[in-house]
Amino acid sequence: MDDTNEDAKGEARVRPAENVAAERRKARLAEQLRANLQRRKQQARARRAGDADDRQGLNDGTEPQER
Repeated sequence: MDDTNEDAKGEARVRPAENVAAERRKARLAEQLRANLQRRKQQARARRAGDADDRQGLNDGTEPQER
């Protein structure tokens, strides 16, 4: 018997620990995708409504920078 990760049918086997890690990663990425989508939707709604973008970050150029 050899040390490959294939069963008798030639299909790849996934060890339970690898499967758990893959499921956690998949769930984490799905959550990040949902959060990003919600953020994008909120930005689009704010733009349509004409409201100011309330994000914290770089100056948009409308106000002088503090030094």
